[in-house]
Amino acid sequence: MPNERRALLFGGAAVLLWSTVATGFKLGLAELEPLELLWLGAATSWVFFVCASIVSGRLRALTRLTLRDWLRFGALGLLNPFLYYVVLFEAYDRLPAQIAQPLNYTWAITLAVLAIPVLGQRLTRWTVIGMIISYCGVVILLSQGRIGGVSGIDTIGVALALGSTLIWASYWLATVRASDDPLVMMTASFAVGALAVGIACHIEYGLPALSLRRLGYGAWVGLIEMGVTFLLWQQALRRTANAGRIAQLIFLSPFISLILIDRVLGEHVHASSFVGLAAIVGGLLVARRNRTAE
Repeated sequence: MPNERRALLFGGAAVLLWSTVATGFKLGLAELEPLELLWLGAATSWVFFVCASIVSGRLRALTRLTLRDWLRFGALGLLNPFLYYVVLFEAYDRLPAQIAQPLNYTWAITLAVLAIPVLGQRLTRWTVIGMIISYCGVVILLSQGRIGGVSGIDTIGVALALGSTLIWASYWLATVRASDDPLVMMTASFAVGALAVGIACHIEYGLPALSLRRLGYGAWVGLIEMGVTFLLWQQALRRTANAGRIAQLIFLSPFISLILIDRVLGEHVHASSFVGLAAIVGGLLVARRNRTAE
């Protein structure tokens, strides 16, 4: 029981921190270009992973990585943090946070679809029903309560937000069967990813001028979205005897996030955003139903 309490505490802390990232993204993007914010965030996250590797005694494992390991982890780093967050930040830059955040949350449906050809999983009726419910939620979200349908929404931003789910699902599938130490993998892949972001940022804008405010936004992205929460979530899953129950906590995050978007960011959240998000999450829960229900 004490372990379960700790698991809930670690999982709850991770969910609360993840709930702040949509607000942090929008505040940071008001101050910095997407590539600039991403470079500061990825660099901060990489430094965090290096420090965590030193503290946990994994630095030696990093020095023993082969060229093949670095090529493999480097490819992952080009997916995440580089490509995934470039696309996601551009979507957040174009869309209201109450639109971008729930759209990005449909990555789990994208993952369920991609897992069929990649992992050989069967397309069940619950997956199909869940997909229909979730994408009905997307329509509700984009309509913002207008009976006439979707209008006035940046279509490129919507395409980028949905495209980010494809990149994240691909990244997850590329790592799901890996037997590597997660911290070693993240440290190595973020080294390559942060370098790639820095080069792209330098070519596009030049590296951003630094200030405490900008470093704060970079730390928010790098530690909350990419760093500390990763370790908290790992600790939660490691301590629990029921990973499924802990995983359910993640469904609280987008709803808390919408409240923060309204209260902290000052972006009036339309009631349809909550309805659309509820449909998206409901579809995800339906799609996760055990196949024995078939």
